[in-house]
Amino acid sequence: MPMTQLTATPVSALADEPVHIRATGLPPMQLVTLRASLKDERGNLFWSKAFYRANEAGELDLKQAPSLGGDYVGVHPMGLFWSLKPERPFSRLIKKDVMNSPFSVTLDIYNLACLPESGTVQPDASQVVQRWFRRPGTQRVQIREGRLRGVLFLPPGEGPFPGIIDLYGGSGGLVEFRASLLAAHGFAVLALAYFAYEDLPELLLEVDLEYFEEAVNLLLAHPKIQGPGVGVISLSKGAEIGLAMACFLKQVVATVCISGANSVFDFPFKYKDLVMSPIRSFMERMDTDVSGAVRLFHYWGDPRDKVNQQSVLPIEKAQGQILFITGENDHSLNSKEHAKQALEQLKSHGKSNGRMLVYPGAGHLIEPPYMPLCYASRSVVKFLTLLWGGEPAGHAAAQEHAWGEIQKFFRQHLPQTRSHL
Repeated sequence: MPMTQLTATPVSALADEPVHIRATGLPPMQLVTLRASLKDERGNLFWSKAFYRANEAGELDLKQAPSLGGDYVGVHPMGLFWSLKPERPFSRLIKKDVMNSPFSVTLDIYNLACLPESGTVQPDASQVVQRWFRRPGTQRVQIREGRLRGVLFLPPGEGPFPGIIDLYGGSGGLVEFRASLLAAHGFAVLALAYFAYEDLPELLLEVDLEYFEEAVNLLLAHPKIQGPGVGVISLSKGAEIGLAMACFLKQVVATVCISGANSVFDFPFKYKDLVMSPIRSFMERMDTDVSGAVRLFHYWGDPRDKVNQQSVLPIEKAQGQILFITGENDHSLNSKEHAKQALEQLKSHGKSNGRMLVYPGAGHLIEPPYMPLCYASRSVVKFLTLLWGGEPAGHAAAQEHAWGEIQKFFRQHLPQTRSHL
């Protein structure tokens, strides 16, 4: 009888590239279990499983064969990757060291229709796949200029490259993996921290737009950045800041707001002489799901209420293009409604420089493709377990589609390198 072989092509690739998984040498029509596992840099285990049936020739191709059960059902060639779940509840998979090591995903196949207890049965075949977050030749430059703190990723080559500022949300610190992946596609990306990192304030008490304006100016002064405008990619609290940058900073010509608000939330916003107070919030409206995670969906007031109107960002001032990305299963914020209100505000001023992508099944944390859904995670800042929402297959489809749309949007609206004739 032939020996079972498991192949994954390519075995080493960027984390946003698909992998083709096949198996041969299986008993014809055999029910098998496929398992994926990885450990993050802290040693936390993430794993997934799915049950498949081999064909009459004893072969299995995940591009064609449907999963019959496990963590997903149906034809999903990358299902084992995006359905990875943490062994330790509420852990979020984030790549810390993007330059020196990949995520190593171990794929195992068992000629069994169920997954045995870990370690009790050896897999019939295994394959390790490397998932990188940067291309060879990418430069990672630490930024410590004035009060700015962050990391600039420069693609290999002479440039100049279109420039983007990458902002994450209310957990603070510095998140680099989306910026380094975008740099792999030809953009120069500044992952910018704005609190809870190095000597920046430990807690966010106000949003000072002049800090972010300094970051824009730093990018535009860099010899490898193609002026005269830059882009912003932003998520959650970062998307509120990204939208404010689009409103007030004319050098920001293309802004992606993922799961964000159209108003000032939680902390005052200031820019030069302007101070905007945050929208009202209601502690008593916070609720929890069965896991005990806190849902913030109803926590904030409605921007349309008269009492909150002074907190709404003046989006009609935005001169650049804005792309809103929202999930219909966002449990943290009614981001779809906020984006809708922002677009209505533009329209009422005769402007059409915004558009929205809405994804059914997607939660709050819409990341690059094949990153697993984080349904809920512990927030270092709020000292709570926060519910983000999303269902795995819909969320995965959203991430894959949105990533392509984000790159198209930036290519279309950012200054491109002038060709040298």
